[in-house]
This record gives sequence, structure tokens and C-alpha cells, in this order.
Amino acid sequence: MFYPRTGIAVTKVLEHLGCNVDFPEEQTCCGQPLFNNGFEDEARQLARRMIGVFEHSDYVVTPSGSCAAMIRDYYGDLFQAEDAKFSAARQFAGKTYEFVEFLVKVLRVDLAQMNISWPGKVTYHYSCHLRGIGVTDEATRLMQQINGIDYTPMDKMDQCCGFGGTFAIKYPHISGSIVRDKVSCIESTGADTVISNDAGCTMNISGACRRQQCEVSFKSLAEVIAEAMGLLERAE
Repeated sequence: MFYPRTGIAVTKVLEHLGCNVDFPEEQTCCGQPLFNNGFEDEARQLARRMIGVFEHSDYVVTPSGSCAAMIRDYYGDLFQAEDAKFSAARQFAGKTYEFVEFLVKVLRVDLAQMNISWPGKVTYHYSCHLRGIGVTDEATRLMQQINGIDYTPMDKMDQCCGFGGTFAIKYPHISGSIVRDKVSCIESTGADTVISNDAGCTMNISGACRRQQCEVSFKSLAEVIAEAMGLLERAE
């Protein structure tokens, strides 16, 4: 809803790489906000719907590490009392991938062979949920396969940005302190663009940057790759 361009980029890149992409209009939220706040029955309803919507898909690809983590880590727990649905939930989790993870682990993409270019000085925010699903250096490896990218690692790259969904609302002073530290780390890199592959993190950090007059732009790696491939016009 907040970053539709990322979804467009994901679709265009996957199609460019030979995938047959279906975007079911019946899909809804994965249920994580409800689950995180203790509304397990309501989250279960959404999970049941999602499992049905994507039942016949070979793979499910999401540009959000947090959505992937919800599906892979918790869908099974929601249906432990329902044997048939538990099995379906585990199957669904097993075919769900975060976008960058899918490029590297399933498609085994090597962008260096494509000779694509995206000039710019960038740094990268490594979100907590990506660590949770076992994604490590896939994004930075892909970035460094694109001609023109000048990548500077961020200090405390693996430190939380302080968002955590409703954590930022319930504990604003703690959350604010954490994200201000993140902004300082971004400023120290001298980067013009922050690559962030989780929309929640992006909203939180970009808002803090605006408040602290840290003039950087934010993009998902999907957008950068799509722009480098000429599938999207470069947006500043």
C-alpha cells in the first residue's frame, strides 16, 4: 500500500527472468499485525485464506521479509490443532520466499553476467526479519554484481531500526532512540540511497531521516534491479 513501486519491480524482474507471475487479487494481509497483538483467531482466518489463495502456486514470492517470516515461522503454529490445515500451512511455508532470497537460492541469478548498471553511492539496512528466516548476505552480494553501485556497509547494520510494528507505538521513547542511532549510522556512510527490503523498516527509518534532516532516498533492491535492467524508469 505504501510502496507499490516495489511490487511492480518484483513482478517485472521475475517476468524478465522467465517466471510466469500470477498476482491473485483475492490475497490479503498475511495476518502478522493481528498475530503480534494477540489476536490469533483473527490471524488464523487470514492465514487460512492465504493458504487457499496460493494453493496451486509453485512458489510464493514476497518483497517483505516480515511477511515471509510470519508465514514460515508461525503459520504452522496457528494450525497445530488441525491436522489437514497444519500440513497445508507447512507446505505453504515451504514454498514461500523473500524476493532477494528467491533470486539467489532458487533462480541462482548472477547479475554480473547481465552487465547491468545503476550508478550511485548506497548503503544497506539489514532487517531483523530477514535474519529470522536465514537470509544473510544475499542482498549485498547482488548489489555488488551491478555495475556502478558504490556500496558502503552501515555501522551496526544488523541492529534493529526500532519499528517492530506496534512496538513503536507502545514504546515510542525506546523506538525513537533506536531509530535515531540508525540515522546516525546512515549519515556516517555518506550514501545517497539506503536500500531497505522491508517496508515497515523503510517507513520508520525514512521518517526519522526526514525529521533529522538526513537527506537520503530509500529504495528496495527490487527497484534498483528493475531500474538497472531498464524495466522501470529511474526514480529519484
